[in-house]
Amino acid sequence: MSDPLSTEEDEFGARKSFWDHLRDLRKALVRSFIAIGLAMIACLLLSHRIMPIFEYPLHNIDKFQEPKPTVAFEIGDTKLGPYEVPADEFGHVEGGLKQLRYKIGVDEIDGKKVATLTPLPVESTMPSLRVRLLNLTPAEAFFIAFRVAFYAAMIVAAPFWIYFMGQFFLPALSVREKKVFFQWLGWGVLLFFSGVLLTYFFLLPLALKASVEYSNLLGFQAQDWRADAYISFVSKLILGMGLGFQFPVVVLLLVKMGFLTADQLAHYRRHVVVLSLIVGALLTTPEVITQVSMAVPMYILYEISILIARYWERQDRRREAAEAREV
Repeated sequence: MSDPLSTEEDEFGARKSFWDHLRDLRKALVRSFIAIGLAMIACLLLSHRIMPIFEYPLHNIDKFQEPKPTVAFEIGDTKLGPYEVPADEFGHVEGGLKQLRYKIGVDEIDGKKVATLTPLPVESTMPSLRVRLLNLTPAEAFFIAFRVAFYAAMIVAAPFWIYFMGQFFLPALSVREKKVFFQWLGWGVLLFFSGVLLTYFFLLPLALKASVEYSNLLGFQAQDWRADAYISFVSKLILGMGLGFQFPVVVLLLVKMGFLTADQLAHYRRHVVVLSLIVGALLTTPEVITQVSMAVPMYILYEISILIARYWERQDRRREAAEAREV
């Protein structure tokens, strides 16, 4: 017969343990928010340095083809252009430069004021496509700075908030579980950053280029974009691609848990092709190049997942055969 007093003590200990865990979770969350908040303040002060990182894909949308001929003008501190011009108008330029800049000034000749054009050296980092980011409302600049600082702060403070949250979750895992957790976490982080880098350096320039070309095809001007909409599009596309690259991690986790087999994965190949194209259409611009650019890596990762699943199954069969021989 159980002792009522002992039962009450066990229940009190359980309640105390629950509240201790809740207090530890609150402490981890508070520390994480403080780390993100401090990083956000620093990023707000450095937002003018962070913004060029978001603008890099925009300045490289012609990187996969030869830049179009352009001409730009400067009047004091004001810059006009660059403007696209016919290629044959550059035939007289020595060296065949495709981008020219001129300084517009005023000079006096024979007592008369005349306008002058002074050739300027071409900047190697000069964007070859003519897109400017604009703020169209008085408060938009503050919202943009806040959004940019928030995204940057989440990355800068990631080592700290991951460490604080890990202090809460990891003690509940055994040594073996921790080893497995870090293995899966490592592959997940590697695939996430692979998707981010692929999008940042390859997919985004293609998507932005396609957007400009479609605007020109429809007869619209594509020289001016809202900065807020541009940053939102870039952030969502990069994050979406990073999350999309977690697909093989989810698939292999289901295989490891016994819900899927390599044969089942091979059977659903056609479905995955369609799914990859749908995900590419949802997370990129509605045109074929960027959709395929996202769908192809996802499907390749799926095929790699099938190979890994077959390898795991062969390892399991060999282990079972060895155990049977020992018996």
